[in-house]
Amino acid sequence: MHQSTSTNLLRRLRVAAGLAVAAVLLGACASAPTAPPNASLTEAREAISKAEQSGARQYAGAELDEARQKLEMAERAVGTESMVEAERFAQQSRVAAELASARTESAKAEEINREMGLGAEALREEMQRKGDQQ
Repeated sequence: MHQSTSTNLLRRLRVAAGLAVAAVLLGACASAPTAPPNASLTEAREAISKAEQSGARQYAGAELDEARQKLEMAERAVGTESMVEAERFAQQSRVAAELASARTESAKAEEINREMGLGAEALREEMQRKGDQQ
């Protein structure tokens, strides 16, 4: 009888442990974010604003458009209470806007380099003419 009681106790402990593990796993699944990703949405909006102010419309329009589209998708996901998806889209929006800013700065730097090269060439030509006249 002692062994039977021990076996029943062991069986009950296994069942209880199994239920505890199941409860933890279900709790982890249920703990998906339910609040809107306000910080990520704000960061995306600020990155888009910064890109627009830097002139991204002219130099990186496709990336800027992508950032805006991803932000709209994030906002729609918030509306349908898909917060994980909203977070992902908001982060993608911020990254696209930051890429637009970086491409804009790169394009502006290339323009400056091109202008400086033209100025240097004009100066060389002028110096050559002056040297030829002497």
